[in-house]
Amino acid sequence: MDSIKNPAVLPQSNRVRLVVASSVMLTFISFWRAAAIVLNDLGSSAFYAGGLAEEAVGKSAPWLILGVVFFAYAVRSVYVESCSMFTRGGVYRIVKEALGSTFAKISVSALMFDYVLTGPISGVSAGQYIIGMFNDLMVSASHRFHWVSTPHLRPDLASAFIAAAITLYFWWQNIKGIEESSQRALDIMKITTVMVVVLLAWGLFTVFHRGAQLPPLPVPSNLHFSSDALGFLKGTRFATSLGLFGVLMAFGHSVLAMSGEESLAQVNREIEHPKLKNLKRAALVIATYSFFFTGICTMLAVMIIPDAVRVHVYRDNLIAGMAMYMVGPELLRIIFRCFVVLVGFFILGGAVNTAIVGSTGVLMRIAEDGVLTDWFRKPQKKYGTSYRIVNLVAGLQLLVIALTRGNVIIIGEAYAFGVIWSFTFNALAMLVLRWKYKGERGWKVPLNLHIGKFEIPLGLLSVFLVLFTTAIVNLFTKSVATVSGVVFAAVFFVVFWLSERDNKRRHDLKTRQMQEHFQLEHQDTVGCSALEIRPGAVIVTMRDAATPFALKWALSHTNTEEQDIVVLAARMMGVGGPEYVEASEQLFSEHEQMLFTKAVSVAESFGKHISLLVVPAGDIFAALVRTANSLDAAAVISGLSSKLTAEEQAYHVGQAWEALPEPKRQFTFYVIKPDGEALSFHIGPHAPTIPADEVQLVHRLWLNLRRDPSMRNLHHSDVVTYALTRMASEFAQDKEGLLLRLQHDLQRATQRRGLGTLYHEELDKSGPGYALLSQPEHLAENPDTK
Repeated sequence: MDSIKNPAVLPQSNRVRLVVASSVMLTFISFWRAAAIVLNDLGSSAFYAGGLAEEAVGKSAPWLILGVVFFAYAVRSVYVESCSMFTRGGVYRIVKEALGSTFAKISVSALMFDYVLTGPISGVSAGQYIIGMFNDLMVSASHRFHWVSTPHLRPDLASAFIAAAITLYFWWQNIKGIEESSQRALDIMKITTVMVVVLLAWGLFTVFHRGAQLPPLPVPSNLHFSSDALGFLKGTRFATSLGLFGVLMAFGHSVLAMSGEESLAQVNREIEHPKLKNLKRAALVIATYSFFFTGICTMLAVMIIPDAVRVHVYRDNLIAGMAMYMVGPELLRIIFRCFVVLVGFFILGGAVNTAIVGSTGVLMRIAEDGVLTDWFRKPQKKYGTSYRIVNLVAGLQLLVIALTRGNVIIIGEAYAFGVIWSFTFNALAMLVLRWKYKGERGWKVPLNLHIGKFEIPLGLLSVFLVLFTTAIVNLFTKSVATVSGVVFAAVFFVVFWLSERDNKRRHDLKTRQMQEHFQLEHQDTVGCSALEIRPGAVIVTMRDAATPFALKWALSHTNTEEQDIVVLAARMMGVGGPEYVEASEQLFSEHEQMLFTKAVSVAESFGKHISLLVVPAGDIFAALVRTANSLDAAAVISGLSSKLTAEEQAYHVGQAWEALPEPKRQFTFYVIKPDGEALSFHIGPHAPTIPADEVQLVHRLWLNLRRDPSMRNLHHSDVVTYALTRMASEFAQDKEGLLLRLQHDLQRATQRRGLGTLYHEELDKSGPGYALLSQPEHLAENPDTK
């Protein structure tokens, strides 16, 4: 890029053209990874659902858990149909489309109750497994070593402390900004699968070896409700003769095994092509896994663990109890229990993070829709995250932990309220859309009766009726859930209603101001023609109006008569956001208005023209690289991140570039420091920087080899090609040995590299240079370029 030659002609209009993209820049994942993300949430319920259900309804609970697992597949099919339609974004978006804004706010209030309680029940359950193992090991050690007193921790309070610590940890991680890693979720599920396979095989062997009996069937005579499970019916005559109503009550107390379905709608937008086919595959994987893990394992637990200790001792850590009552040596059972606790900690701790990420995404989604004020959307100055929403969610979760003091029964009872009502609203909305929306669907819930031109959705109607009936029954039998859930939902609804009214007034004013200063144009996709720019443009990222040093550097180093400058602002979409954002839904916050106004002001001070672009994005680096590729950009300029080094920023950009489909253009990535200094990184395959002594080495080898008459046609490149081929062969045959030798050579080479070499060369203010990009050892998870 050259220095300024002639001032660019400013646009004649007083309004600056601002292009807003509608398509969200996403990265795509396989159906295996999508299923793993959902199972990290859904699978966590397997660690506590069985014990809580048996506490409420008696020994027949495993049959009800199995019933819920099968019914969950029907509920999941409703979500699959919703994802196959034009709507995206889970319960809120679908209910709003079908039933209007008021019902949408009610449904999302119930969903938030679900999410807010998911974290505490998962965190407390993780604590119960850890504390339970500690207390049992202390008892065993006291018997073996004849201790006078046995150390013992109070399970509820100690578990509450662990849950609070887990919540605070993931609160801080989300404040800094982390992404939902599908690879991490897949790795956790691989480890969990090993545990499940061992659990099933060992459990079945134990059952056959002892000749255990199946639990009693869930007929009314076999159901024994606890006093808490009767709720408002406690002490009434009706409670003594429940009959079929009792079965519905028991089913309602088992719906905890059905949590996590909303996650399927959230990951839908990121599933790779063919989307619908892979979505159905993911749903089948989830159903199969939950059947064996949640359903069969709960059944085996009742058959293996003695009645005297199953509920009294192992209610809150049922799988750990299975490990201790298997057939086999005590040491082996203790080792397996430790493995169970480790896996449980990973998956339950992950569920705490999923709850924070999911609820933050839901609130961000409705904030984007104008329901929440800009105060909630304001990014954190250092990390750029929606810290106020994260603070709200984490604060509510910590409040739940403190109020319940780690009592899993109380949390589980309230948790069921949000689960069942969010599903009910979703099913009702889909039922309404069958008549309201006549467009083509990729898939429908089965069992549809056609009478002439009319279609009766028997399958969808049946799912809704079961959910609605269970939800109504739970209102009378879950007193804690009813009171707390209704109060919570009512408070959130009032907050949403008041916030939306205030937001509408503010945004009407902001919209008029934006129209006065900017010429807004909404485009489906991003391209040179949409922005009216030439190929080879320069993209400048801008996130903070107070620190536009990257834009200033770009303006001072670019001749805009030869290269166009595009200022890019990425609008981060929350988890579960839409794949396509309607123009009418894209509301500009006060932060964005200040950002664009500052960009124009800086450009005018340089006497140059810039183009403005807003891109909805799921990941900042993926959006940046995809936009650069779509615009055929020659350079991308970003400010130095507050939490990443320049090399780490460039590494993430390079990783996003590698994930792009062909064709893809190479470009130079510049990281600008606050003092105006810059580092440059070439993104894409390029010739490495080779020191002079290594060039001499290649030349000496070439000279020596050329002495042989058969090597007269040898070139320098042939020497390099042979060396690389030989190295690839050694890597395939002896990976560890090659890595050790390479590490030794790197250490020697590092000692020879000092100041003045070509490695990590800093640029001066007069022009660009180049730096060798190396992969850093410590990387943050969800960085924002600044």
